[in-house]
Amino acid sequence: MMKKTYLVTGGSGFIGSHLVEALLKNGHFVINVDNFDDFYNYKTKINNTLESLGITTNFDFENKNLDIKKLASLVNKGNYKFYYQDIRDKEGLEKIFKNHRPDVVIHLAALAGVRPSIERPLEYQEVNIKGTMNIWEVAKDSGVCKFVIASSSSVYGNNEKNPFSEEDNVDRPISPYAATKKCVEVLGHTYHHLYGMDMVQLRFFTVYGPRQRPDLAIHKFAKIIKDNKQVPFYGDGNTARDYTFVDDIIDGIMKSIKYVEENAGVYEIFNLGESEVIPLHKMLSTIEEELGVKATLNKLPMQAGDVQKTNADIRKAQQKIGYAPTTNFQNGIKKFVEWFLRK
Repeated sequence: MMKKTYLVTGGSGFIGSHLVEALLKNGHFVINVDNFDDFYNYKTKINNTLESLGITTNFDFENKNLDIKKLASLVNKGNYKFYYQDIRDKEGLEKIFKNHRPDVVIHLAALAGVRPSIERPLEYQEVNIKGTMNIWEVAKDSGVCKFVIASSSSVYGNNEKNPFSEEDNVDRPISPYAATKKCVEVLGHTYHHLYGMDMVQLRFFTVYGPRQRPDLAIHKFAKIIKDNKQVPFYGDGNTARDYTFVDDIIDGIMKSIKYVEENAGVYEIFNLGESEVIPLHKMLSTIEEELGVKATLNKLPMQAGDVQKTNADIRKAQQKIGYAPTTNFQNGIKKFVEWFLRK
């Protein structure tokens, strides 16, 4: 396999760190651009980064800026380059693209989360829309034209039709986060049309697994149950999600990279899900089973911005890129809990 250069935004995050690991294992040069946003504790991202590079060290945490400098001096070698960089800073991005001309940009960096986006909509617009446009603008001027972009199943809103297909209308998002992701899909097509950028946008369906963000339900519930606290249980337990194990998502991203590399003049949207819909009550009981602990519940009403159900139609991704998820929910939770108890 020919050695390539890949730029991953958000490469210290949950999905990004797994992707960096996979790309390095295949012998490629990887540039990780991450701003260590305060959305969750920066120490988690440092641990993700070290884990993704196979570095086992007792990292001596002091303060954020110092720790990130220490991290950079520890990891910047061989086929890996880390930049502590915000995508809102166009000049900073220009320097990176000047230093390296990536073959493909895999853009995962974003402000995530439905509920926080309701509190901070302008910030979500600034990062997710303007930040993404900065990347495209800088890439355009640097002659970089191959992209894989993280979208989200949240664009489907309360879609009545099941399963959700890429052909369905997604003009009715129900959170600012979903609206920013829909906007990036539309703008992506504009850049594809005007500047010939080859692009795959991936609608991820509720991703879980080792290194999952601590604010996401499975990780949050596991911690609460382990600490013998009350689990906040929204609605009647019948809200359902198409949970997708992180290894399957990485497989889908890798196949999307191959697709944009091998094809010219392409703009595609693919669902990446498991096609197995798990109700909230089953998700919880599976975590209980793997932890060997019974949860106590704090029953609460449904939250604004939450969708009732997600369910991915993955036939298009199967046909076009050979996407084939292999990890069912029970096995995925088993792997997550093993990591969770070990960390």
